[in-house]
Amino acid sequence: MASFSRFSFFVFIVALLLGSYSVNSQLTSNFYYSSCPNLQFIVRQAMQEAVNRESRMGASILRMFFHDCFVNGCDGSVLLDDTPTFTGEKGAVPNQNSLRGFEVIDNIKARVEAACPGVVSCADILALATRYGVEMLGGPTWEVLMGRRDTRTASLSAVGPNIPSPFSDLSTLISNFSIKGLSVRDMVALSGAHTIGFAQCRTFRNRIYNDTDINPFVAFNSRRNCPVSGGDNALSPLDFQSPNRFDNVYFSNLMTQNGLLHSDQQLFSGGVTDSIVRFYFINEFAFRSDFSGAMVRMGNISPLTGTNGEIRRNCRRVN
Repeated sequence: MASFSRFSFFVFIVALLLGSYSVNSQLTSNFYYSSCPNLQFIVRQAMQEAVNRESRMGASILRMFFHDCFVNGCDGSVLLDDTPTFTGEKGAVPNQNSLRGFEVIDNIKARVEAACPGVVSCADILALATRYGVEMLGGPTWEVLMGRRDTRTASLSAVGPNIPSPFSDLSTLISNFSIKGLSVRDMVALSGAHTIGFAQCRTFRNRIYNDTDINPFVAFNSRRNCPVSGGDNALSPLDFQSPNRFDNVYFSNLMTQNGLLHSDQQLFSGGVTDSIVRFYFINEFAFRSDFSGAMVRMGNISPLTGTNGEIRRNCRRVN
């Protein structure tokens, strides 16, 4: 009888541990396999329509995902509008009049809700939309792990200290990524996302007028669209050769001092990242592979899982 009681207690403990693991388990690629089997098709179709309308949207959604994950984890907080109880992240300096594509996520969420109401989180929709946006611009694919839940709050004050600044030096950038559990190699690979998309004048004005490690041709051309004062929101491509094609030209740009942002050029400025930049320039396959791996690791930054958070019905507000 005693041995049976000990066995029963053992089974109980194992069951308890397994139950605890299921609540706090890691993200999985087949999380919605049964609960929303058409999820990936729905997200892919909506993103294809969005990128067809405006190819820049692939880069915009990628940037949104980055800004979500780097501020308190990949929890959909960046999607929340302001409420009487908290001020959201959209109005923070790195995001204000800069982050875009919220209506694309709204559209995807509406379609997913119509097919699978109350099942798929906004955080997971953003993660999936990011992959498809990159793919549609010729970029690599990766396995999107899912099972994130949505946060019920957001923090304006948390954005500034967590989002890497376009004015940062190399040591600060390395620290920004290290705090998130990302390596120097991850940082360089993820920075390669700047092979697509555009930047606002306010983020590179100081570089094109004051930095000395910039190709005079790039500085001259950028000044035509970015005056010494005013025109803060005027756009220039981060990769002037192929702004809507995901490739490794970004790294050749850095090697010829054609980086538009100060923070970009810091990756090839005589520091520890020079060799990685050179490697990605000569080996695009390695860059694409490392970028995919880094996206998976970034997507695993402090997600809410189990019973934490919620599944929002509307990505802009809590239930």
